[in-house]
Amino acid sequence: MMGFSMPCCKKLLKALLGLSLSMWLFAVAAHADGIGVNKAEIRLGEEGYQLAADFNVNLSYTVQQALSLGVPLYFVGEFSLTRSRWYWLDEQVFQGEQSVKLSYNVLTRQYRISRGSLFQNFASLDEMLRILERQNSALISGEMIKKEANYVAAVRLRLDTRQLPKLMQVNVLTSKDWDLDSGWYRWMMRPADVRNTGKAE
Repeated sequence: MMGFSMPCCKKLLKALLGLSLSMWLFAVAAHADGIGVNKAEIRLGEEGYQLAADFNVNLSYTVQQALSLGVPLYFVGEFSLTRSRWYWLDEQVFQGEQSVKLSYNVLTRQYRISRGSLFQNFASLDEMLRILERQNSALISGEMIKKEANYVAAVRLRLDTRQLPKLMQVNVLTSKDWDLDSGWYRWMMRPADVRNTGKAE
């Protein structure tokens, strides 16, 4: 009886380990989709300060398919700089956002990233995403910044699902595949500690 049960236990154990491994790999793949923050900083140039962030953007399979079928995607980079005040409410020094459009031309098989009237074409999705991942705010005048004060800087990158075609917006509400949002990433900053890097981008 023992000789029969041991091989069965081994087979069962292997099956369970295989199932656990496949579930773990699926979870890792699912977790990889989305937007994360690799690095965020504030730069000081000749013309003022600038918030900058390097994101990690991984589009889900569903979003990639929609893009390849000609559905444009709009991403919004958001930036905020707040001065901490112990005696009163915090002061909003700067708040801004930039919209970026991603698209794919089925005929030319080229990807395009657009900011207003400016655009750039790419041969691959990865090349286009590398440009999207680097976000910079508009310049913040040095006159608005007090050297000895403490500030909270914040950045965020998200997919603007409100700009998707109306018929798709219903599916977006019930699918996590379209939930592409880094959430706000915040850090403390003291202007006196920021080094001049030359001309801001």
